[in-house]
Amino acid sequence: MPKGSEELTQARKEEIIRSCAALYETTGFNDITIRDIGVGTSFTRTSIYNYFQTKEEIFLALLQQEYQCWVQDLEGLLRSSLPMDAAHFSDALAATLERRGCMLKLLAMNLYDIEGNCRLENLTAFKQVYKQALETLSRCLERFFPKMTAADIQEFLYAFFPFLFGIYPYTNATEKQKQAMEQAHLDYPRYTISQIARPFIFRLLLSFA
Repeated sequence: MPKGSEELTQARKEEIIRSCAALYETTGFNDITIRDIGVGTSFTRTSIYNYFQTKEEIFLALLQQEYQCWVQDLEGLLRSSLPMDAAHFSDALAATLERRGCMLKLLAMNLYDIEGNCRLENLTAFKQVYKQALETLSRCLERFFPKMTAADIQEFLYAFFPFLFGIYPYTNATEKQKQAMEQAHLDYPRYTISQIARPFIFRLLLSFA
């Protein structure tokens, strides 16, 4: 494929992902169609199928992009010249999550089924970026907490990453959900992503001290 074609393909993929991201800010996954996504692009809806075969592939590409941004934030922690104890690292890691609201919202969906409706090549590309996130966070732990063993780091990762799937619903509720909780006389706690993530990370790190 000529270089120009590769660049055009990537540019169009990014345009599709941007359109999807913009819709996802105000509309739920189930209510978004490929037709809707196509409206936000400069080319026809049918052209989208040249780049993504399903809506799930578009959302997985958006999640992949979010993970890439998060990896960059984690690499920024690695470049820090300051030593970090458990409290400071918890603050810093929680702050990276605060900037990734879209990533956490996507993780709160049924990712298992979304992945199942994607081609293997797309899923593999996503898993490669997910692997980068695991490896980069592992490097952060190795640097700032040298007493942690490889087994400790693995245990941390397998507690921390599943935890990410549940943060968004506890920090963002729809008006319908708020009305339901009010009618059920259920208090709706108002926490930020950092307020939920920080104490969890801190307790995990203390257990490996």
